[in-house]
Amino acid sequence: MLQMDRLYESVAEKGHVCVGLDTDFSYLPEGFADPALTAGENIVRFNKALIDATKDVAGCYKVQIAYYESLGLDGMRAYKSTLDYLHENQQIVIADIKRGDIAKTAELYAKAHFEGDFEADLITLAPYMGLDSITPYTPYMEKAGKGVFVLCRTSNGGAKDFEYEKLADGRHVYDLVGDKITQLGSAYMGEHGYSSVGLVIGGTHIEEAAEIRARYKNTFFLIPGYGAQGGKAEDIAQYLTDANGGVVNSSRAILLAYKKQPGTAFDEAAYNECVNMKGAIADACAKL
Repeated sequence: MLQMDRLYESVAEKGHVCVGLDTDFSYLPEGFADPALTAGENIVRFNKALIDATKDVAGCYKVQIAYYESLGLDGMRAYKSTLDYLHENQQIVIADIKRGDIAKTAELYAKAHFEGDFEADLITLAPYMGLDSITPYTPYMEKAGKGVFVLCRTSNGGAKDFEYEKLADGRHVYDLVGDKITQLGSAYMGEHGYSSVGLVIGGTHIEEAAEIRARYKNTFFLIPGYGAQGGKAEDIAQYLTDANGGVVNSSRAILLAYKKQPGTAFDEAAYNECVNMKGAIADACAKL
């Protein structure tokens, strides 16, 4: 089964929330860390508790590799342990690695993150070296049903520096990227009508939301920007189709929810935040 089909079905069952396990050691509650364990081991304890608390209300999980790489070998062991625990619990894993190289290097990145110790179901890619930075991953779509989310129009302020630049034909650079990636992805369609090649579409800029969703009807979106970056449910809903077709990532708002819920355990607070986020997006979709 294609991972994008699994993701579609998970969203239909559990909602749009993508829990971002971008776990910095400083996010752990005071007194939680066991001094007999390494930083990475304590992060795994924290992640496991969050996964246990939220797995029934999260459509998927996104693990940002930089937070783990920064801790060296200890961090990469924590990264693997987190991925393993998610797989053991039959959760869908997006590895946020944003690779963007070509040729043999890209082939080896694909091997590193689609099999072996760091295997994920889907990964994020950067396309700006061209389509040959994406095609080395397609054999894993064909043979193992893997999927990718390609950066298109992102949620950060710097998106305006390149992505919004106009081309001679009137399109933006992000339109060009989306058009070419969608054309490539048309060869890898799933049974629910979505390609194994998805797009990262930020939820903080809403001016073109309806146009983008209409333009890429068969493309699943990974939508960052909710919560801490300012994206609101009513904005996010415009990027969805029939209450599906995308997952909405939230990291700090979930990981640090306990700071806004005094007296509530961090895992319970994370669950509450997921439930509230899930409900807000569902309500916004129902009003469209």
